[in-house]
Amino acid sequence: MPNARRMYDLIEPIGLVPYFADESDEALIALGLRNQWDAYFAGRAAPFGRSVPAEVIHAIFYNFAPGEVARHIPKVWDLTTPEAALAARERGCVAGMRRILGELADASEITRAGDLLLKAATSAPVEGRALYAALRTVPVPHEPVAKLWHAATLLREHRGDGHTVALLAEGIGGTESHVLHALSVGIPANEFGRVWHLSAAQLTAVVEGMGDRGLIGSDGWLTPAGRATKERVEAMTDRLAETPYTALSVQELECLVADLEPISAALRAVFPM
Repeated sequence: MPNARRMYDLIEPIGLVPYFADESDEALIALGLRNQWDAYFAGRAAPFGRSVPAEVIHAIFYNFAPGEVARHIPKVWDLTTPEAALAARERGCVAGMRRILGELADASEITRAGDLLLKAATSAPVEGRALYAALRTVPVPHEPVAKLWHAATLLREHRGDGHTVALLAEGIGGTESHVLHALSVGIPANEFGRVWHLSAAQLTAVVEGMGDRGLIGSDGWLTPAGRATKERVEAMTDRLAETPYTALSVQELECLVADLEPISAALRAVFPM
């Protein structure tokens, strides 16, 4: 198994803390934001500062439907600042991790994993990876739980930037990427959480467009060509995510895996993954 895939399975639960632990949204909404989506866009877009327009954030985030980003950016910067959003997000994520991990949050594994993960997370080139590059400009926290979460977030955004490249290479649009994933795991497109809110006309147009390209059959499920496309996207994503882990020795990587396993398991046990 490539290191990138192995590490993705361990790191993803940490990277998902802002989206599944209530403390992150609560800390951001306490700044005056209106709702969870305000919190999402303010927290994730904050490394770019307040002057980057919605159209650019939409292009970088890639997988939102037209107009979704503009409902929140730049409005959130009338309500708070990027600096306050970054601090609140980190504060909320640390609180959420501490609640879930309990005594494990103060174990030596947290400090050791955070140091090794940060070594990997800060070793990759930033060229062509806008989200990763923006997050690299954010100061690294010193507190062990915060450092571990920050390093995991760096690696998640690094992988996400590469995933966008893989989707572009296969001609898969942002909303199409959600449909492709949903169908690949046996979820009908109109029931998948990231696109079910779209109008029937919007979603039908996406599905029909993918059908015209031979990716979705008349039964509404992926064709062999669609499944092969999904497999190529995931394979390229893994290849493009491999670089950070080359900074670690075999021994460091094995130590990191051993330390992350109980942390990841504790988070997976409470997150709907």
